[in-house]
Amino acid sequence: MRQKIYGPVVLVAALALTSCGSATGSGTSSGGATDTLVVWDWKSGDASAAAYLEQARADFAEQHPDTTVEFVAQPFDQYYTLLGAAIQAGEGPDVIMFNGGGQLRDRTGALVPLDDYVADDQQRLAGWEAFSDDGEIYAAPVTLQGHPVYYNKGLYEQAGLDPEQPAATWDEFLDNCATIEDATGAHCFAMGNQEGSGIQFFMSGMGPSILTPAEYDAWIEGERDWQAPNVRQIFELWTEVETTGLNNPGVNSTTMFTDMFAIFEAGEAAHVIGLMSDIGHWKDFNEFLGEDAVGVMDPPIVTDGAAPLLPYDGGIGYGVARWTADPALAADLVRSLTSTDALTAFYLESGAIASDTSIDTSGSGAAAGTLVAQLETGKPALHVALSSATQELMGRLSQQLLSDSVTVDEALEQLAASDQAE
Repeated sequence: MRQKIYGPVVLVAALALTSCGSATGSGTSSGGATDTLVVWDWKSGDASAAAYLEQARADFAEQHPDTTVEFVAQPFDQYYTLLGAAIQAGEGPDVIMFNGGGQLRDRTGALVPLDDYVADDQQRLAGWEAFSDDGEIYAAPVTLQGHPVYYNKGLYEQAGLDPEQPAATWDEFLDNCATIEDATGAHCFAMGNQEGSGIQFFMSGMGPSILTPAEYDAWIEGERDWQAPNVRQIFELWTEVETTGLNNPGVNSTTMFTDMFAIFEAGEAAHVIGLMSDIGHWKDFNEFLGEDAVGVMDPPIVTDGAAPLLPYDGGIGYGVARWTADPALAADLVRSLTSTDALTAFYLESGAIASDTSIDTSGSGAAAGTLVAQLETGKPALHVALSSATQELMGRLSQQLLSDSVTVDEALEQLAASDQAE
């Protein structure tokens, strides 16, 4: 989720025309024209996406040489607000980027089902579940987004620990963290929750080591018991990690993007629950710590019977707006944006683990290799199964839990009410 923040939407379009090589656009809507497609995203102003978009443009131009494609990079922190206004007006971009999960599912009424258009891509690409609702596909996945636990092998070595044998249980993990802190002064976890997103990473990163497989599957299927002991354990552990000093100081005033990751990259914390997309991920960490120093570990088991796995879903993807003049044409652009050549370029430039599992990642080092090897046994992330409204509420409550202004009981009661209201 590498975010490039610009000003208001009109300014963004102007900047795209004048300064961003990969982002071009004279407006925010094709206005019903059939010779122009407008794409909204928050990536096209990003240098790491330039080669990806160039490849996608070339693929699409071969099929539709007379159609102009305009990318409009919107500011991420306003993206869904701007999109909501476009949906309410019934006009706007023809092709729309989404995060997988609740942000897409809340807006499927504005999208064209893509099942027939992307039938030939379904075996090649992974991550469809995060872009589907009630059995229909509403966007095609570009990346896979996971929440692996990364660790700093260099700190393990400095502390006299075996960097190839990270802890398997929570008690062992606490012992290792104490040893590392004594020897190096590094914190156990790098954590930032100023945006309220830290709890999402914690729930999905640590959840597989707390819920049993049956509880995990039930949660993903929507059968969520917020009063179950192991669900309570997730939130109790969230507060315990803070109160016992395992986090870096000032979690609620530390941004996830990018202060939290900077703490880990600086060697000031031994572990971080990171991403697989194009920020806070293996490639960034390799650049700062060195490829040999970046490890990926299973979350240490907290509850007997838990079976750790890699939590991941479709990360970002593109859908087609219902108001577009030619849905088949727009769907062809989505297919170009998810072609193997385009996704290979995105992976090579940004380090994002792409949705196309046929891409060769063998030259990217041990951490990337571990992630790719775990895709086959991974499952959707716990927080992605929640609606965007419940995720936002959970973010606010997570900050209040850390500031001791709400109890775990009160937080769970509010979250259950929000979840069940959907």
